[in-house]
Amino acid sequence: MSTNQTPAKKPKWHQQFRETYAITKKQVNKLGLKLTLVFLVTFAAILSLGFGLGAPLPFGALGLGVALLVTTFFFGKIAERAAYASIAGQVGAAASVANAMPARRGWFTTPGIAVDRNQNLVHRLVGRPGIILIAEGERPQALVAEQRKVHARFVPDIPIHEIYVGHGAVELTDLQKAVKKLPKALRPGAVTELRRKLNALPKMSMPIPKGPMPTGRRPKR
Repeated sequence: MSTNQTPAKKPKWHQQFRETYAITKKQVNKLGLKLTLVFLVTFAAILSLGFGLGAPLPFGALGLGVALLVTTFFFGKIAERAAYASIAGQVGAAASVANAMPARRGWFTTPGIAVDRNQNLVHRLVGRPGIILIAEGERPQALVAEQRKVHARFVPDIPIHEIYVGHGAVELTDLQKAVKKLPKALRPGAVTELRRKLNALPKMSMPIPKGPMPTGRRPKR
């Protein structure tokens, strides 16, 4: 009997946009009005310049395109803040943000490699900087120290970094930036090999908050 299955289709960009808009609208009051105002102000400014230069039609066409781009950029920033706000304070929020970093760019996240009764958590992110241990909770230091020792014994030649999220350390909104600032130490092929080795370590099953998270990609038009 054939076991071939039809792969699930990726949502189209307009479906993703509708989903993101619906979630953002719950977090942001008068979202539609704010976006409309951004569009109209941008369009009116460029159109006014066109009238001043005696070329309203070309500048009007230009204004439509620029206004759409500015509104899309503005919406992306609002959606990013709303996405972070929707998961802030939830267990596994840092893993959700790290998990949004695309695998096609060499980032691989393993949520909840260590957890204690006080809901301190350590997640592992693998990329060109090496191993990044991402900790969240009030006092995750002991868990991080334990995981550093485990990973140092298992892959002794790989750099290990620590990032603490919240409680006066790195804010959830700045987590991806902090990760990307780490120095690159591995080639892409070495990252893949490292990921395979680490797959042999024990894993925990831990749910992470769902929802659209910023990936650094430009929105499709």
